[in-house]
Amino acid sequence: MAVIELSGREFGAFLAERTEGGLGDVIVVKGIPPHGTPGLDFQPCIVVGEESGAWSDVVAHRDEDILAIIATAARAPLASTALTVLLRGAEGRSTHEGLLAESATYSALQGGPEFLHWRTTTPRRKRPPVATAAVRVERQGNGLTIELHRPERHNALGVEMRDGLLDALAIATADPSLTVTLRGAGPSFCAGGDLDEFGTTPDPTSGHLIRLALSIGARLEPLAHRTTVHLHGSCIGSGIELAAFGGRVVATASTTIALPEVGLGLIPGAGGTVSLPRRIGRHRTALLALTRHPITASTALDWGLVDDVVD
Repeated sequence: MAVIELSGREFGAFLAERTEGGLGDVIVVKGIPPHGTPGLDFQPCIVVGEESGAWSDVVAHRDEDILAIIATAARAPLASTALTVLLRGAEGRSTHEGLLAESATYSALQGGPEFLHWRTTTPRRKRPPVATAAVRVERQGNGLTIELHRPERHNALGVEMRDGLLDALAIATADPSLTVTLRGAGPSFCAGGDLDEFGTTPDPTSGHLIRLALSIGARLEPLAHRTTVHLHGSCIGSGIELAAFGGRVVATASTTIALPEVGLGLIPGAGGTVSLPRRIGRHRTALLALTRHPITASTALDWGLVDDVVD
């Protein structure tokens, strides 16, 4: 992995001549390449530009963001590069195609050295079983409220919560008259996937097939026009990936949003490479994932990731 700094004009010539390259190279382009500079296709690098375009993967103007991208690429070059290559085609895929491509990439990384290193150096915690249901559902008239209910775990998304969500969404799917409100109990809407369950499927291929068959995002997307998601506290990983499928997303002013998965040697795996680019574009999705910096509700509103911010 290397860091290469080029002017816009130099980048055009560099890309035309590049036949081989170091995996995970970060190419920082200052200025705009000449008109007609080709797209990146499957080039295994990360191009940081000052403007969005087919020739760039992520737009970053602040030195701190560029340094954070470089640090992430150095830590997890496979996951960083896999994410950027996947996102290059995100805006042209259907939901089905996007979820399929995301899950296949996620599974490949689950079998790779970066995730293995994280998993072996991050012990699983033993937690006592919880007696209450992970998801609570209430119907009043034509309104269906779905509440994530693991407040003591910041509503970390595990198998039990996934299954509860799928059952609740099946009710809304069966009755087109229902409007859906999705919220979370306790201090956070959803602090991401339950890390203690990461890597517990028998093998990456089985995990891929299970993700496709039991995709919450695939069930949420057809309900978007009648779904409102209420965010508060920490919305991390799957906590924002799933929320972004909602037709209307409302956040409290203290909400924080982050995509940390690349640091684990993975990519967003709950549909984030489909739902976020549709709201904020692939370049900002890459910025959020590769810097791993949290953003505020105000920034999310400016970007279009949320539709309203309330006190």
